[in-house]
Amino acid sequence: MVKLTMIARVTDGLPLAEGLDDGRDVPDSDFYKQQVKSLFKNLSRGQNEPSRMSIETGPYIFHYIIEGRVCYLTMCDRSYPKKLSFQYLEDLKNEFERAYGNQIETAARPYAFIKFDTFIQKTKKLYQDTRTQRNIAKLNDELYEVHQIMTRNVQEVLGVGEKLDQVSQMSSRLTSESRIYADKAKDLNRQALIRKWAPVAVVLGVVFLLFWVRKKFW
Repeated sequence: MVKLTMIARVTDGLPLAEGLDDGRDVPDSDFYKQQVKSLFKNLSRGQNEPSRMSIETGPYIFHYIIEGRVCYLTMCDRSYPKKLSFQYLEDLKNEFERAYGNQIETAARPYAFIKFDTFIQKTKKLYQDTRTQRNIAKLNDELYEVHQIMTRNVQEVLGVGEKLDQVSQMSSRLTSESRIYADKAKDLNRQALIRKWAPVAVVLGVVFLLFWVRKKFW
C-alpha cells in the first residue's frame, strides 16, 4: 500500500508537492519524511545516483524516479508490488509535467504546487487494491520491467551524504580556525612591535620634553 508521496526539484532539493493526507496511518511518519528530505538533499549535490531506485527503510521501502530534474518518490509497504509502485510514479510524473512542466524551474517557494495533492490522492486510490482488474493487468504488463532497478539500504544511501556533510563541516571548521589563527598572529605581531618600540618612544618623549623645557625656561 502507498504510504507517502513527495515530489521535489533535484537541482536544489526544493519540495514541490506531496500527499497531504499521507502518513496518517504510519507510526513515526515525520521520521520517514525527514529521511526523504535527506535523500532529496543528497540528490541535489549532484551525486551520480540512478534515475530509478528502491531504498529499504524499516518495514517500508522508498521508490523514486527522476525525470526532467524532478524526483517523484513514494514510500510503500515492502509487500506492495514494486511494479505497481513505479507505475504509480509514472502516472504522477506524466500529469505533473503536463500541468507544471514550464513552471518547475522558476518555482521559488516550497510546495508551490501543493494543489497537485488532488491528483495524488485520486491516483493513490487507484493503486491501493492490488487485486483490481486494472492493477492485475499492470502487474502482467511484460513491457514494463522493474527487475533491473537497484535496491539499496537507506543507511547506505544517506551515509554517503553524511560523509559529505562531515567533510564540508571539517572544511568550514578549518577555514574558521585559520582565520582565528591569522587574527591572533596579527595581534601577537602588534604586541611585539609595541614591546619593541615602546621604550624607544618613551626615551624620545623624555628627550623631547627636556629639549622643550630647556628651550622655554633657559
